[in-house]
Amino acid sequence: MEATKELDTRGLNCPLPILKAKKALADMASGDLLKVLSTDPGSVRDFQAFARQTGNELVEQQTLASEFVHVLRRR
Repeated sequence: MEATKELDTRGLNCPLPILKAKKALADMASGDLLKVLSTDPGSVRDFQAFARQTGNELVEQQTLASEFVHVLRRR
């Protein structure tokens, strides 16, 4: 799956990964994919809640060692 845009939020803690993702999604077209890289363990739960609240689809979440990958589809 090829993301339209990739956002590196490694080293940032809640709520910064969500806020940066929200800003990035605002500049994207409907259906575009945003890949967010994070090191905040709380980001897994945060992105699940963010997707439910905003209507953006959480397409994929992965945990790779100490990094978390979230892929969102712009509504």
